[in-house]
Amino acid sequence: MSIRIATSVTAGLLLIAGTAFAQSKPPVAQFWMDVATNSMSIPGMEDADTGAGGMFGGFFGGTKMGGGSPGQWLDTALYTRNKRAGTEGAHAIPPGMRMGNSLPLIPVAGSQPVEGREDDTEKPKGKLMFYWGCGDKVRPGQPRTVDFSRASPDEWSRFMTGRFAPDRGAKAVAGRSVWPNERDRQRVPNGASLAGDHAVSGEGVPAGLRFALRDAYDFMPKIKMNISGDPKASVNVSWQSINAAEGYFLSAMGSKGENEMIIWSSSEQPDPGWGLMDYLAPAQVKKLIGEKVVLAPSIQNCAIPSGIFGAAEGAMVRMIAYGPELNLAHPPRPANPKAPWDPEWTVRVRIKSTGMTVLGMDEQGGDRSQGKDRGTSPEHETPGLGGVIRGVFGL
Repeated sequence: MSIRIATSVTAGLLLIAGTAFAQSKPPVAQFWMDVATNSMSIPGMEDADTGAGGMFGGFFGGTKMGGGSPGQWLDTALYTRNKRAGTEGAHAIPPGMRMGNSLPLIPVAGSQPVEGREDDTEKPKGKLMFYWGCGDKVRPGQPRTVDFSRASPDEWSRFMTGRFAPDRGAKAVAGRSVWPNERDRQRVPNGASLAGDHAVSGEGVPAGLRFALRDAYDFMPKIKMNISGDPKASVNVSWQSINAAEGYFLSAMGSKGENEMIIWSSSEQPDPGWGLMDYLAPAQVKKLIGEKVVLAPSIQNCAIPSGIFGAAEGAMVRMIAYGPELNLAHPPRPANPKAPWDPEWTVRVRIKSTGMTVLGMDEQGGDRSQGKDRGTSPEHETPGLGGVIRGVFGL
């Protein structure tokens, strides 16, 4: 095919595409709300409601931590193309939030480039063993093992690869105005509700950026997991159904000695779920349920196969319930795709609930593997638990 013919074909395809979909401008303003309910339960101990965040106040990114600090968390971000460097704004909230009339939105300061330096990171040591799937017994071909001392970067990269979703929500990046911020670090009170009228204002923001959230887009309930069974045998994880959940995903992590990490996921496919402990759009959740990676919302239990964590020195189970997502635009997108569309503003609300609990402890908080009291702190009740918690939180 000659260059002239190829150019003509390309121009024709572009003309057809142009007649099928009218061009539209990006919205003048965009507002994101990431909503999360995080819970942590340790058998024999009162359910943690505040965690570290309760001691130090709120901080941006509390919704991003998969099974992070317990409580209700909200991250919001505003962008307007009328003030690309960021604008000081306000998010008027309903009385049910119990946080005053509005929350201040403060521009994120631009970050300074970091000078490059020689990479002196120590090569990881030990092994990582990965199991997957719900059931009483470990399936053939498991576990997959990576020996850090022998694995090449390509081998490690292949092991770490899994399904994920691009971040489409509230981010603290230059040009956006966010809450929480240095001016307002108050925590969302337990029992606060987002249901009601909301409005966003600020220089460069359209005056009509107002919307209402129904109960369906409020904070999700806490995840309540129940663990039964001995880690040396099959362990059953059950939970109360959450009406708003689109699907569920579980993972567990434990340590054996100082140089061996064990991970497990509820996926029927060999996916460790590195990118799944986060917000997923309902359409993607539905797709992953079809691929047998995410559990359907009707499922209320999953067995961790026998013996995976039998010799582990402490293990934690994490779970996420994917919630609904709300996308609003004004004016709404026309039904006719050929009609021009110049939205003034858009709003995206993402919702999830995460939970974390200890594996291998009975309802009185005793360590089944030890059969004796080891003190009151979680790290003493289950050997190695502190290291697992640090691994889960990335500390």
